[in-house]
Amino acid sequence: MKKLMFVLFVSLIGFSSQAQEKKSKNAKKDIEVRGNCEMCKKRIEKAAYTVPGVKSAEWHQDDQTLHLIINEEKTNGIEVQKAIAKVGHDTEEVRAKDEDYEKLHTCCSYKRE
Repeated sequence: MKKLMFVLFVSLIGFSSQAQEKKSKNAKKDIEVRGNCEMCKKRIEKAAYTVPGVKSAEWHQDDQTLHLIINEEKTNGIEVQKAIAKVGHDTEEVRAKDEDYEKLHTCCSYKRE
């Protein structure tokens, strides 16, 4: 009987500690991304979704901000910014190459800092 109680007690401790180890792996990030129009919005969001681990991406023209939900076990904000820079848009930490920026449609050409 004592052995049975001991086994049940150890099992209970194991299950409770396992339940406490689960952490939220999704994180919200806001990234400044330069752009002008609806074509920019589509291009920026599409580029963000090419990065594995991006759950949600929504760019707002009025405040030039990309709102992300990402799985931090699969990616980070820098990887998303690199993908966006490859399609010609500057972000707060990654600047697009000049040749990528020059490929943008004329209405998408924003003032670079």
